Amino acid sequence: MPTYTITELAREFDITPRAIRFYEDQGLLSPKREGAGGRTRVYSAGERTRLKLTLRGKRLGLSLSEIKALVDMYESPKDTAPQLKRFLAVLSQHRETLERQREDIEVTLAEIAAHEEECRRLLSGEKPLKATEKKAAARKLKDAA
Repeated sequence: MPTYTITELAREFDITPRAIRFYEDQGLLSPKREGAGGRTRVYSAGERTRLKLTLRGKRLGLSLSEIKALVDMYESPKDTAPQLKRFLAVLSQHRETLERQREDIEVTLAEIAAHEEECRRLLSGEKPLKATEKKAAARKLKDAA
């Protein structure tokens, strides 16, 4: 069975050895220790897979505790149906969070666009918009986005 050093994994996944040690501290990885005083970390193929899943979870925006729970499920010899259901639940919850964030971002961008438009109007010497006109302009910009 192949083994890997921390340097090999860091290079392969384009992360720092420090990041890998952090994941160890969080309980996501637990390499064997060899050499004088156990200073040399040796990662198994399973540890490499755990690291790969951890990084995939981070790209999806999952928290380390969510990632750990999901990765730990794959270590158990249980049926995969509960694991997949749990993964779907985590993904669904994360999707809802991202959708809310996207809505917030769209509202904020529309407000910024309205302020930019008002500044341009004022710089060109036009009169300031009335409050009702500002709201209408903001709605128009939001709808266009």
